[in-house]
Amino acid sequence: MADSIKALPQFTERFDGAPLRIAIIHARWNKTVIDALLAGTLAGLKENGIKDYNILIQSVPGSYELPLACQRVIAGSHVQAGATATDLLGGLAISSPLAPGSSRSGTPAPAVATMPNQPFDAVIAIGVLIKGATMHFEYICDTVSHALMRVSLDTGIPVIFGVLTALTDDQALERAGLGRGADKGHNHGEDWGQAAVEMASHTRRWGEGKF
Repeated sequence: MADSIKALPQFTERFDGAPLRIAIIHARWNKTVIDALLAGTLAGLKENGIKDYNILIQSVPGSYELPLACQRVIAGSHVQAGATATDLLGGLAISSPLAPGSSRSGTPAPAVATMPNQPFDAVIAIGVLIKGATMHFEYICDTVSHALMRVSLDTGIPVIFGVLTALTDDQALERAGLGRGADKGHNHGEDWGQAAVEMASHTRRWGEGKF
């Protein structure tokens, strides 16, 4: 059989991921495959220059919970970007009482730790759905696909679709580079990491009116 033509061609343009901030939200169902996809995604991000401190990883029970998690993490990053540690503590200051006749003059102001100063540039949603004996698979696939697209369009932040919709265990394993045969398949997480960097870079540029 001839090799399949289904593949993302190697993109020649290189993107600088150093200034980008990326969130990864993953489901926990089908952990063996999830763990491999997460590792592949991290490899794809770091290969394109994303710094460890600019990567956030959060988990949710299943793929159905991914859209809400992505939406709230994006919203929370906007809050976080404009906040400081003092803000998040409600402005609480803890100090010892002043001695009679003493003054605060000359006392250095307490240091304030700043939080990450930018919202997320892209979010990668990772899940693994494997068809069972009921229609549950079809309903979840359809709902999650549409909801993740809606989050991306509503927020203007790229949400990378990293949800495998496999008909068998072997299909899922092969798409995580864990195939049981001689051909281990390809870890699609690597592609998702690269796609996040590309789309985040494009979106930044387009937002500045540069084409």
